[in-house]
Amino acid sequence: MTKLERQNLLKGLAFLSPWLVGFSVFTLLPIILSLYFSFCDYTLLQTPVFRGLENYRGLAGDPVFWQSLRVMAKFTLLALPLGMIVALTLALLLNVKILGQSIYRTIIFLPSLVPAVALAMIWLWLYNPKLGLINFALRHLGVSNPPGWLSDPVWSLPALVLMSVWGVGNTVIIYLAGLQDVPKDLYEAADLDGAGTLAKIWHVTLPFISPVIFFNLIIAIIGTLQTFTLPYIMTPQGQPDRATYFYTMYLNDNAFSYLKMGQASAMAWIQLVMILLLTGIAFWTSKRWVYYQGK
Repeated sequence: MTKLERQNLLKGLAFLSPWLVGFSVFTLLPIILSLYFSFCDYTLLQTPVFRGLENYRGLAGDPVFWQSLRVMAKFTLLALPLGMIVALTLALLLNVKILGQSIYRTIIFLPSLVPAVALAMIWLWLYNPKLGLINFALRHLGVSNPPGWLSDPVWSLPALVLMSVWGVGNTVIIYLAGLQDVPKDLYEAADLDGAGTLAKIWHVTLPFISPVIFFNLIIAIIGTLQTFTLPYIMTPQGQPDRATYFYTMYLNDNAFSYLKMGQASAMAWIQLVMILLLTGIAFWTSKRWVYYQGK
């Protein structure tokens, strides 16, 4: 390496140093420490004591751990496909040239801008069994005994799933961007072949925007497996009967309520492995249904 190259390298590192220091101190170091703590008995107030795989073995025999996993799995299986389908349907509707199109797009996108805490308070009122707007409407429609929603262990998780659809605005915008790139001549060719609306969507639109669908799928997998804020505010401790006690809520309780930072770190790494596994499966299957231009 010449003197000039070394000088350019030093200048580049100097420009990058604020980011490198911030990344190393606030991201890389906590990641490394959490991996180490996952093998330790650590209560935040005492020095970590290395215990090997004891935290992982303890989680394997913990019924609350498995219950939180089941809650997360049920929510993911319900909320992920529902959100994807609703977002794509809204994007297809908003892609039609009609009067006031920009207004409708704004209305769909605005709910995704509402802060999570404010959103939780709004839906707590909507789901109120006695005074909530939803049950008020159901009673006027002839339902004499509407659900208790968040106070009912049967309906609490479906209520959170329905609420998750409220924030699909960002996904809709991404779908709309993909729909804008579908060549019009493909639709014209489909019209000449006598294809109807559903046939054009299935054979033209969906294959062409499959990379966008794949991107939204990956983001949805990561997001749903990390769901925390809304159930934490709306159903403390996963009540009733821990029906909404999400994996992330148990992780948070272990870390900051029970001061079991070692066990919480182990849960965090298990969660990372689950996310990597599911996204890996999505990438592996994408070879069969994701189509890129030029291939």
